[in-house]
Amino acid sequence: MPVVARQMADSAPGSRPAFDDALIECIEECVACFQACAACADACMAEPDIVSLIKCIRMDLDCPDVCATTTSILSRRTAVDLTVLRAAVEACIASCAACAEECELHAAHHEHCRICAEVCRRCEKACRQLLTALPPPG
Repeated sequence: MPVVARQMADSAPGSRPAFDDALIECIEECVACFQACAACADACMAEPDIVSLIKCIRMDLDCPDVCATTTSILSRRTAVDLTVLRAAVEACIASCAACAEECELHAAHHEHCRICAEVCRRCEKACRQLLTALPPPG
């Protein structure tokens, strides 16, 4: 299923914020990260060495929850509260970084962890770019 963030943004009434492109990219990466983490958690649970993957599974379960919440907040274009938006994006950065770090520990042995780590890093990067594109607080 393709991400429709751009279509939805283009169909919304009103003006586009200056940070619209970074916002759309961040939404798309959050959706991809949600899917990759959910799939990685499932794959980890099917591995014979599941005990060594418990922390990885935990990170894989936490990260998509944060990505889903961030996606929801970023997708709401009416009366945006930049303080809340920033907090969500910062939480997403933290969660993606933690998940990527853990998955990278297992990437040499599990392809799903390697892929998940890459997707988490892309999401982390997109979130950082969005923070940079937002107007300064205050």
